[in-house]
Amino acid sequence: MLERALPRLFGVVAVSGAVISPVIPPALRSGNHQADGAPAGPPPLRRPLPLAVLLTRRTTTTVYGLSALDDRGRLADRTVMRALGWSAGLRLDIRGTTGLLVIHSHADGEFQVTGQGHLRLPALLRHRCGLETGDRVLLAASPSQSQLLVYPPATLDALIAGYHHANLMDGESS
Repeated sequence: MLERALPRLFGVVAVSGAVISPVIPPALRSGNHQADGAPAGPPPLRRPLPLAVLLTRRTTTTVYGLSALDDRGRLADRTVMRALGWSAGLRLDIRGTTGLLVIHSHADGEFQVTGQGHLRLPALLRHRCGLETGDRVLLAASPSQSQLLVYPPATLDALIAGYHHANLMDGESS
C-alpha cells in the first residue's frame, strides 16, 4: 500500500526497464605483461622528441627592458634599475650618440635618478632622438660597465630593417 502512495505523495514515478551494461575498455599493457597476463617483450624504443635549434646563444650579461616615455620625459623599469644597482639620487651622465642615448653613473653627473627611481631624459636629447610622449624604447643595461643604452623606435626600425635585408640577401627566408 505504501509503495503505491509514494508516487502520488512525492511526484515520483517508478522507472522499469533493462539494465544497461557498463562499457569497459580492454586493459592496456602495463609493465612486462600483456592484457591477458602473459609476459611481454621489452617495451618498444621511443625516439626522443626533436628540440628546436637556437640560432645564436647569448654571450653577454646585458639586461633588457622596455619602457614608455611619460609626459615629463621619464622612463621606468625596475628590473633594469635593479640590475644596474641604480637608485634614487644617483648622479648620471647622459649623452646622445648615433641615434641612441648612453647613460653612465657619474659622481659629477648633471642628471640624477628621481626620487621614484625613474630616469628623466633631458628635453634636448629627447628631441634629437625624435622621442615623444608614449614612445616605447628598448633599454639595454650592462651592469659590469654601469651603463644603460636607450634605443629609440627610429633606431630600432633601422636595426631591424638592416638585419632582415642582410639575411634576405644571404638567401635566408624570413
